[in-house]
Amino acid sequence: MAPLAPLAVFDLDGTLADTAHRQRFLERTPRDWNAFFAAAPQDPPLARGVELALRSAAEYEVVYLTGRPERCRTDTEEWLTRQGLPKGRIWMRRNDDRRPARRTKLETLRDLARKREIHMLVDDDELVCAEAERAGFRVVRADWATTSETLKKAQEQEGRT
Repeated sequence: MAPLAPLAVFDLDGTLADTAHRQRFLERTPRDWNAFFAAAPQDPPLARGVELALRSAAEYEVVYLTGRPERCRTDTEEWLTRQGLPKGRIWMRRNDDRRPARRTKLETLRDLARKREIHMLVDDDELVCAEAERAGFRVVRADWATTSETLKKAQEQEGRT
């Protein structure tokens, strides 16, 4: 039996999906997380991220690791298909999990690494990237999208994406 290909792990929001049009829902008080996630199916793709995922699929198994809650799975799967992205398993946050993405994602990466080689993590969240690098993972920083300070703060303090 041939060995399994290493994994190329891709974040979604800010890496493959442009969330700029829905960040406004987080700039109000209280933040409207339901509207934020409900607008995700309309996210335009981020060309550099999509191109990297498609190129990666030639050598690696592409999988997705997102801070989106599990309740967004169907919308997320449909969005990935519409963009022509490689089919791959999606790891999502439990609906009630409010831990920072840097903790939830690193936990998942470590679990994956126990079973498979991880070629790289592609993510836009600086804190996730820093934690992954400290843990010894190869990281590609997705610096091709503009993420609001409000979203960054919400990701870290409210653990929602």
